[in-house]
Order: sequence, then structure tokens, then C-alpha cells
Amino acid sequence: MKPEVNDVIPQRYPFQMIDRFLNVEAGKNATAVKLISINEWFFANQGAHQLAVPRPIMIEAMAQTGVAAILTLQQYHGKNVFFGGIKNAVFQDDFRPGDRLIFNVEMKKLRANIGLGHGTITRDDEVICEADLIFAVE
Repeated sequence: MKPEVNDVIPQRYPFQMIDRFLNVEAGKNATAVKLISINEWFFANQGAHQLAVPRPIMIEAMAQTGVAAILTLQQYHGKNVFFGGIKNAVFQDDFRPGDRLIFNVEMKKLRANIGLGHGTITRDDEVICEADLIFAVE
């Protein structure tokens, strides 16, 4: 299914880091897209010649994608999901204005109120970032 971002995750501008979902399978995985614009708020204090998206912003976008896989499960409807941590994040490059990024998070475990997922960020079919994510459901 392809839910609207605002119908699934609670974050709103400027903290909503994804543009739209490409696919969400409840409890299994989620895929989202983000088009990086030169007008993004996080570029405000950077020099124009060397614009790069801060890496924690990209991890947050990946986490927001993973949250969709959890919150679309009936048993978690109306609950809050918190990003609990990162394990093994590896970046191959930076992200810049004009990039079209695809976030994919596959849930590896989801038990009671803890979830573990593996996320990737791709640009032009090349994996630029991989990370293991921890989620906590309240």
C-alpha cells in the first residue's frame, strides 16, 4: 500500500524528512522517497559551495520510513514509536541538493514494544548508507 506520509507518521514540517511513501507492508518493510532541494532548512548555515545534508538528518529520514512499517500494523494503531538508536551506520558518500534518495527499511524483529530494522539509502540505484535501527513502541 502507499499511505500518505501525514496519515502515518506524526512529524510535520520542518521535522518530516520524507516526501512520500512508495510502498509499505505492515510489520515487514517500508520504502520512501526524498528529493533534496537547495531550499532545505538544514542548508541555512552552510556555505553555498559545499552543501551536504547532515548525516543525522538522513538517519532520521530512514527511521521515519521504518516507523511506517510499525504504525501500519493494527495492534500499533494510535501508538507512538520512538527512534531508540543506531547500530553500524556506514556512509559511502554525502547527500547534496538535487539528489533523489530512496529509503528502505526492513523490519528484522518486532516483539512487544521493541523493533529492530535494517535500513538503506540509495541514490541512482547505488547504496550510499546502511544502518541497523532500534525502535521503541509506547
